[in-house]
Amino acid sequence: MEIAHAKRHPTVEEVYACVRRRVPSISLDTVYRTLAAFEKHGLIQKLQILEEPVRYDGTPARHHHLVCKRCKSISDFHWPLFERMRLPGAAAAWGRAEARQVQILGLCRKCLRGAAIGALDGHRLRDNFC
Repeated sequence: MEIAHAKRHPTVEEVYACVRRRVPSISLDTVYRTLAAFEKHGLIQKLQILEEPVRYDGTPARHHHLVCKRCKSISDFHWPLFERMRLPGAAAAWGRAEARQVQILGLCRKCLRGAAIGALDGHRLRDNFC
């Protein structure tokens, strides 16, 4: 399962391209259905961040995400204190919370450096997923 070993959060198309190198006959539909099954069984997480294509996260342990609004990179971080915090009254009164996840949006260091030297687009994370 490529996603479990990924250092980043691939799109379904990236997973498809990677798997297709080893299994040329695989269909995109099969990849979609397999990712849906993995998500249903808690093996991966589906991430919908901003208005970007859905990405997948193969880290099953509780964690949160830092999202760069310019280059769209996503980095994991852990926040044990947040996990132990009591919910505010309105959230606790709402019902039963089953999960907590934080997404912090901003600019990554590379994009901040690019902005400081006048680069318009910053960097775009395009390393190979495979």
